[in-house]
Amino acid sequence: MQAAPRPSVPRSRLAAVVLGLPVFVAFAIWAFAWPAARTAPNDLPVGVAGPPAAAGQVADALREADGAFDVHVYDDGDEARAAVEDREVYGAFVLSGGPGGGEGRMDVLTATAGGPVVAQLLTQAAQDQAPPGTDVRVTDVVPAPEGDPRGAAFNTSVLPLAIAGIAGGALVVTIGIRGLTGVLTLAAAAVLVGAVGAAIGLSWLGVLAGNWFAVAGVLALMVLAGGATVAGIATLIGPAGIGIGALIVMLLGNPWSGAGSAPELLPEPASTLGRLLPTGAGTSLLRSVSFFDGAGGAFSLAVLAVWTVLGIAAMLLGARRGARGQDGQGSSDLAKNTLSGESR
Repeated sequence: MQAAPRPSVPRSRLAAVVLGLPVFVAFAIWAFAWPAARTAPNDLPVGVAGPPAAAGQVADALREADGAFDVHVYDDGDEARAAVEDREVYGAFVLSGGPGGGEGRMDVLTATAGGPVVAQLLTQAAQDQAPPGTDVRVTDVVPAPEGDPRGAAFNTSVLPLAIAGIAGGALVVTIGIRGLTGVLTLAAAAVLVGAVGAAIGLSWLGVLAGNWFAVAGVLALMVLAGGATVAGIATLIGPAGIGIGALIVMLLGNPWSGAGSAPELLPEPASTLGRLLPTGAGTSLLRSVSFFDGAGGAFSLAVLAVWTVLGIAAMLLGARRGARGQDGQGSSDLAKNTLSGESR
């Protein structure tokens, strides 16, 4: 008995696999490895305070560093400390004692909770820029939690949240939960994820801080924004929208979030675009709520709200289009059946 011939695969599909996979890998390497390989300060907000001569010398030196620092000058150390606590700047250099090149002291105010990498960078910058004979001392104004002193757990937690958003949006679409029911289902799942994440991060691991409900709310909003983005695009254009949503939320959103360092340490356009994506905005808002009593989180909250609203609107619009298409198909079938009956 002769075996049935195997169906031939079109060459275009073979070429898509052979050529598409290397292209995808190259893109993923660019998205993930390129920002890490080009980490450097890019308009990083820092403060300087102290006697005009000494403070001016340090401020000028920082401004001349090829756009690395966005320098803010404050009247005294208390004002500079308040700026760090309010996330206006990542750190500050407070000079006291002798003027200019004389002996004096520089207090480096850092906030490891805002990014341990940035705190280390500012400490090194202080040693490089301090006038000769200056005693450099470091004060951690907003320290990282004891359970995560290097920020490794905070950085790692961003990926599961992105995956949760993608999975939630994809499941709602593939299962066929549409319209308002789909929105409510996704929102309920996001709330539960936020509660579980807050319980783990605050109560068990101790890598987050702040108000439990505020942290849980931010985590839920991150998942909802990502899930609504994925589900909204997929509802409008079909299954390919899941891939596009995953590109926005994870493939670009995760490495461009600045979770491991800070957005201002990433090269352009990752530095700017990362803050406008759901994952980057959520990461920044989580830092603000968890470690800075919400200071500096207004912009990130607005970005997440926009992604969420647009995603939900796309989900509802796509569901309405689908309902109209089904109604039209049903009317067409009814007309065909009627004509067929009349012809008989």
